[in-house]
Amino acid sequence: MTTDISLVAQVAVFGNRRAFDELVRRYQSPVRRFFLSQTLGDSQLSDDLAQDTFIKAYTNIRSFHGLSSFQTWLMRIAYNVFYDHCRKMRNDKLEMRNVNDKMKNDHSSLSHSSFKMDLYAALALLKPDERTCITLQLIDGYDIAGIAKITGLKEGTVKSHLSRGKEKLATYLRQNGYDR
Repeated sequence: MTTDISLVAQVAVFGNRRAFDELVRRYQSPVRRFFLSQTLGDSQLSDDLAQDTFIKAYTNIRSFHGLSSFQTWLMRIAYNVFYDHCRKMRNDKLEMRNVNDKMKNDHSSLSHSSFKMDLYAALALLKPDERTCITLQLIDGYDIAGIAKITGLKEGTVKSHLSRGKEKLATYLRQNGYDR
């Protein structure tokens, strides 16, 4: 299997679109999963944000210097894309409330399990930084140092967000019948 660095070099030096397609295939699931958690299950918005992420990655691929893994670099772009999206919204809390209302009212999308819906409802209670840190650690498997690189937060701040976020999630899930 070709390494990420080799694929990046092929894209940056030769404009090899097939090499970039391979990078997209490797990382589209983690990027989309990240956005699904951040948007509380809004798959259309998640797809749009993921597409924006890969467009930015392609246009800025020459700025990747290998100081971190390609995946960390890409997730930093995803984080910034989501941050920019939230900044464009006049009121972040109103946007999250709208997403949550859409989920509650969208009975045509019964493919979500009740646990998944409860998890999204629990994630909606978290502050945006808490939700990002929780998603990156519990869903995507990043360690604290990786989360700090992606978000630009200090490791101590990441730990605080994780601690508060986990406590809020646990409390919500316990109150809704998930004892273990």
